[in-house]
Amino acid sequence: MQQGDNRYNDQLPNDQTRARRQQERDYYQRYLQQLRQIDRRRLGAVDQTSYDILAYTLTQRLNEYAFNNWLMPFNQFGGLPASLAQLGAGTGAQPFKTVPDYDHWLRRVGQFPVWADSAIANFRQGAKSGVTLPKAVVPKMVSQLRTLAQAGTDPAKSLFYGPVRNFPASFSAADKARLTPLFEQAIRRDLAASYQKLADFLETEYLPRARSSSGIGALPQGAARYANAVQVATTTTRTPEQIYQTGLTEVARIQARMEQVKAQTGFAGDLKAYFKYVDTDAQFRPFKTEQEVLDAFRAIQARIAPALPKLFSRTPNTAFEVRATEAFRAASASAQYNRGTADGSRPGIFYVPILDPLKYNTVANPAMETLFLHEAIPGHHYQVSLQQENTSLPRFRRFGRYGVFSEGWALYTESLGPELGVFQDPNQLMGHLGAELHRALRLVVDVGLHTGRLSREQAIAYMLDNEAITEQAATAEVERYMATPGQALSYKTGQLKLSELRARYEKQLGRKFDLRAFHDELLAGGAMPLAVLEKRMDAWAASVK
Repeated sequence: MQQGDNRYNDQLPNDQTRARRQQERDYYQRYLQQLRQIDRRRLGAVDQTSYDILAYTLTQRLNEYAFNNWLMPFNQFGGLPASLAQLGAGTGAQPFKTVPDYDHWLRRVGQFPVWADSAIANFRQGAKSGVTLPKAVVPKMVSQLRTLAQAGTDPAKSLFYGPVRNFPASFSAADKARLTPLFEQAIRRDLAASYQKLADFLETEYLPRARSSSGIGALPQGAARYANAVQVATTTTRTPEQIYQTGLTEVARIQARMEQVKAQTGFAGDLKAYFKYVDTDAQFRPFKTEQEVLDAFRAIQARIAPALPKLFSRTPNTAFEVRATEAFRAASASAQYNRGTADGSRPGIFYVPILDPLKYNTVANPAMETLFLHEAIPGHHYQVSLQQENTSLPRFRRFGRYGVFSEGWALYTESLGPELGVFQDPNQLMGHLGAELHRALRLVVDVGLHTGRLSREQAIAYMLDNEAITEQAATAEVERYMATPGQALSYKTGQLKLSELRARYEKQLGRKFDLRAFHDELLAGGAMPLAVLEKRMDAWAASVK
């Protein structure tokens, strides 16, 4: 569905069952066995890359079964309960254009109660086995679920009623009369009741048994579990200790650069005082309406447009939009990019959470220019769209995802700001450096939490001491890392590798180095593990010499 394939829009596979897990495991094992029967040496370069990506992916998926992560079915940062709400609002990937579309959704949510019961069973088994989420994140989950459960009080006021409020003009009165009560029933019976059941279970039964530790190092197989999470997130063999040391080095480097740029702003105080200054000074909060915030992002898009052809010769055909994040999730959401579809039926969308336009800051948490480059153009929108538009790639590569590549690319594109004509205001450049610093801090904090170096409270204090962030935001970030071990490592790890490759080829190729060709080649193959990418890019550089 996210890819524009709508054949299964009425289904909600129950990935919480043992039978489903075994089915998936057999599937991966079967394809890995078939792949190993192929002589890689007899393949061309493109197919060798496909072979390497598929072998890595299948092996990694099979390795994960050793760590029974299904005993923690979802968390406050992600999972089906939140995804279903976004789909059901009528503004996401689930289409609501035809009468069958509406019926598909009703059949899909009709399966949610069974999924919820299965998730509860897995949470319960995890509690018995000592594999639980951190106690600190469970109340956040309960709060989110209770908010969604309120839909049952008055379905017509709920976010799930969006498709009914926005029936297509082509629908007949009879269609509307049939679908409206069915939606109200589904909201009460299938959605609200399931959210309420999940919330009650987590609050009354699970919370008292959730672990007090901050990191997964305290779980059974803790060290191996985290090492696997690190490998999944980074696609490298780097150890947690190596990543931790890289984080410390990067934090020191970026803070030194920030001291230099701060002098250009004319601000006389130290970095902490500067962070407070940009967070509180009215000049950095110029907006009065939500529309003004969105228009400011569109102005950034217009400003970088003339420079893009100097850095890219291939650009996406997929349309692009900037939208405000839906109200139901704005309070807990970060800015994000939702991919469009390869067939052009849905644009790529840059979502911006705007709780209060009067408080929206242009340079803090994060700066608008660097945020647009990362989430939109030429960050996620270029990378995702060019990948799925490339019909010469096999389907598993067109729509494959590797966070270390996609997030690494998006963070790398932030560094292109000067070449794209932004960061001319030193405060915006400080905002860019602040965003990079945040990703470097993640290396320290994630490893620190999950290897026992840092408690939740120590991690929050470390972030408050080293960057421009509120205690509320630092708490949310740390609790995200607690719930999703390793994931936060992908951004900086990927960016460092891409920057390393660019520097290597600039030195190797000299005048023959073409930045447009480098970017085009990076994106042409789609997302992939870093070792496979490096091998592929080295071959490209050798062909240029």
